[in-house]
Amino acid sequence: MILFIVNPISGHGSKTGIVSRLKKKDCRVVYTEYAGHAEKLAREAEEDIVVAVGGDGTVNEVARGLMGTGKTLGIIPKGSGDGLALHLGLNHDLNRSIRIIEAGKVQPMDAGIINGRYFFSVCGVGLDAIVSERFAKSGKRGLISYLEQAVISWKDHKTEKFAIDIDGQNFEQEAVMITVGNSDRWGHSAKVAPLADCSDGILDITIVEDFHDIDIPVLGLMLVSGTVDKAPNIHCYKGKNIKITREKPGPAHADGDWFEAGETIDIKIIEHALKVIVP
Repeated sequence: MILFIVNPISGHGSKTGIVSRLKKKDCRVVYTEYAGHAEKLAREAEEDIVVAVGGDGTVNEVARGLMGTGKTLGIIPKGSGDGLALHLGLNHDLNRSIRIIEAGKVQPMDAGIINGRYFFSVCGVGLDAIVSERFAKSGKRGLISYLEQAVISWKDHKTEKFAIDIDGQNFEQEAVMITVGNSDRWGHSAKVAPLADCSDGILDITIVEDFHDIDIPVLGLMLVSGTVDKAPNIHCYKGKNIKITREKPGPAHADGDWFEAGETIDIKIIEHALKVIVP
């Protein structure tokens, strides 16, 4: 048996058609009812395969619930960004997603921890965390709303001075943001950590220095093409244990879910933390 955990408010549109399709299969389907419910449902599941039907937040909750259980994670991406799903080679074709789950090809997947919170795609501090906070507080969903908050945040952004420790190697850097990726992207085609591999036991760190408005179109194209590591104002590193110290507390995010963090950010990798179904 397979358990499908459906977030009815993720992304856009009703999930009724999806659920009708799933109920024709040999499976159990449940809806989430509140934030954190998917984690509880996954942790208590009797099924060996638990599938998150929703966006990055739903996937994060289900994956958290499966940590340490030995059960397998499946994903049907139905969110606004779906960064981890797209990194794994999944897409929004429902029939294809179901076939992939039925085929049951499994690979190990790493997990990250930022200040005690699990992330499976990306985490970060600086501008992207500020955008995540403002996006959440706006009460709106979808890519357009996210881009609106990104523009607003960019207009009043400031660089921060960070002390960074990557596996014992220390340096200081002024930056707009620092993103740490288990997967290669924030969502859609925005590959902020283009060399990341969620099964290699290593995290990819992308440090973005300040840049001018005129640079935005080029950087945008490099994000989509997966070549931001070649940009002169972007520095990419790899590591297992990362400590970031900044001058004052502020927001951070784990898979786009923002939280208030202090001056010190501790990030580490848990190698092959769970199993995931892939194409």
